[in-house]
Amino acid sequence: MLFTSNSVSDTYQLAKRFTQNISKGNIIALIGDLGTGKTTFTQGVAEALGIKENVGSPTFKLVSEYKGEDSWLYHIDAYRLKGSNDFLNIGGEEYLNTEKGITIIEWADIISDLLDDSVIHIHFSRLKNNSDSRQIKISGIQFNV
Repeated sequence: MLFTSNSVSDTYQLAKRFTQNISKGNIIALIGDLGTGKTTFTQGVAEALGIKENVGSPTFKLVSEYKGEDSWLYHIDAYRLKGSNDFLNIGGEEYLNTEKGITIIEWADIISDLLDDSVIHIHFSRLKNNSDSRQIKISGIQFNV
């Protein structure tokens, strides 16, 4: 599925609609350059899950855990990892096999060899003709917007 986001608000709202179609145990792999909307998307998911805390990029702590109304959100930023072994060394496999919540991994391409076919992939890229617009490609799930 391919979407065009023309603003931060568009990305946020898309994430909220997307969240209505996922459930505990889902893993979402976010892939894209800096500033393309990965954290904004995660913030939209968090709001849809009923999380009241401020959700930011967990770059310096690697993993942030948030309790929603009915589910946990595990927000992982793999940007500073050198690969899958680094992820496993921080106990990352726990977040790939959880029944208590949803795992979102920013920079998931760094640990792609650990992700199986059940993972939902979301690719973010800037549109060349408009630096404020993004193309967002979602694969691994179908949903109505």
